[in-house]
Amino acid sequence: MKRIHSIDIVRGIVMIIMALDHVRDLMHETSITQIPTELNTASPQLFFTRWITHLCAPIFVFLAGSSVHLSLKNKNDIKSTKELLLMRGFWLLILELTIVNFAIFFDIGFHTLIIEVIASIGFGFIILGLLLKLSSRTIGYIGLAIIFCHNLLPIIPLAESSVIRTILAPLFSPTIIPFLPERVFIIGYPPIPWLGIIFLGYACGHFFTLPDHKKTKLFLRVGVGALLLFITIRFINIYGDNEQWTTQKNGLYTFLSFMNVSKYPPSLLFCLVTLGIMFLMLAVAEKVHKGIQKFTIVYGKVPLFYFVLHFYFIHILTLVMLLLQGIPWSEFEFSNGTFGRPKGIETGIPLWTIYAIWIFVVLVLYKPCLWFGNYKATHNKWWLKYI
Repeated sequence: MKRIHSIDIVRGIVMIIMALDHVRDLMHETSITQIPTELNTASPQLFFTRWITHLCAPIFVFLAGSSVHLSLKNKNDIKSTKELLLMRGFWLLILELTIVNFAIFFDIGFHTLIIEVIASIGFGFIILGLLLKLSSRTIGYIGLAIIFCHNLLPIIPLAESSVIRTILAPLFSPTIIPFLPERVFIIGYPPIPWLGIIFLGYACGHFFTLPDHKKTKLFLRVGVGALLLFITIRFINIYGDNEQWTTQKNGLYTFLSFMNVSKYPPSLLFCLVTLGIMFLMLAVAEKVHKGIQKFTIVYGKVPLFYFVLHFYFIHILTLVMLLLQGIPWSEFEFSNGTFGRPKGIETGIPLWTIYAIWIFVVLVLYKPCLWFGNYKATHNKWWLKYI
């Protein structure tokens, strides 16, 4: 299948940005004690450092859905596509709970298991595989219904102890489930809201097959329309997000409040603003400088390889940081979800250093990603379909 450059470029950009969030999450001086979008404590610089990385997961998930559509169109074989999606979906679930979870926490005892973006894509692949006989339009309508309506769930009057709430909560909302002694299972990315995004991405896959001038015009219209709808619904301040915006101490912080939409789960407004920006990025992706295209495509062609590798690299750098800050190995804490950083001891680095390390991480991973992308393009081994 001929690769779509705009997909690889935009996916590469968000993979690069994703590393910024994970460097901040593991290494910033306040990351284990404060929420970076909490307006009472966060600086505008920290807020926007976190906010810009909101683009990563929804775009990653959306483009995964679009890639499924393009693959099916190329093969024209529902049965083999279904089998591949089911196998790859279950593989991604296993990968998340093992290799990725260890990369996040470096906890050999797996005291914390967390479901995040890789598992949400895996779940989406499984459900897509089961629904491939439906038209892409029908799947798109289901995706839109999920995105626009799942924010209704919190206002449905259900008792805290009701069976329905107990069943629905892990599907629609972040949930912490204790299991075994001193172990928890965290559903950070509840599957249904993210399923809406991958469904929508699948339905929009045919956009990428349009002639360039039509495709660009469509991306611009959809992107601008989504952002205008975001501004309108957010300004009304009644529906679309769990948190309403409020007037703050000055205009800048009021703007931050306006932009502070919920990722957990991805609200309607979160989807509108992030996917709206994505469509604008897709519209201009193949018009930016060729050097930028070439650089970002390297990461966009091997997203899963990069994702796993960058987490291990960043976590190793985190441990080096702790040693350089005088924390002995015996005081590292891996079982409490703080990435090895001991609670009660000031560790971490300031924001400007986070940016420097982020750039370092991205540049160091360029060669491995380039090598693997070339290897994948020139080899036809069965296991390459799963990485």
